[in-house]
Amino acid sequence: MKPNWLAVAAFVAALGVLLGAFGTHIVKDSVSIGMLAIFETGVRYQMYHAFGLIVVSWTATLWPNNYLIVASGWLFTIGLVIFCTSLYLMVLTDARWLGAITPVGGLCLILGWLAIALAALRGDKA
Repeated sequence: MKPNWLAVAAFVAALGVLLGAFGTHIVKDSVSIGMLAIFETGVRYQMYHAFGLIVVSWTATLWPNNYLIVASGWLFTIGLVIFCTSLYLMVLTDARWLGAITPVGGLCLILGWLAIALAALRGDKA
């Protein structure tokens, strides 16, 4: 069964809006401005990559058997979990060591975009 990337994108976006509201109305009163900026970075990247997952959904209809598109969807999903969740937890728990794993998520996000770029260059040949 292939993942429904549009459903994943919609869920990621809805969660991003929810977390943005949570940050604005609840988190901002209990953390420093610097930590709030870190939380907002997580929300921003989550929303950017919700749109990235919409691109994955669209390109999956263009090239339904393209393994690079499927890889991109998984890289975005894994990257979001690691990158954004580590930022959210770092702010909410003050566990600064979580910042050490954040770049792993960022690397997954970068690789997801590169997979889309390569898929676009190759078309339906991948």
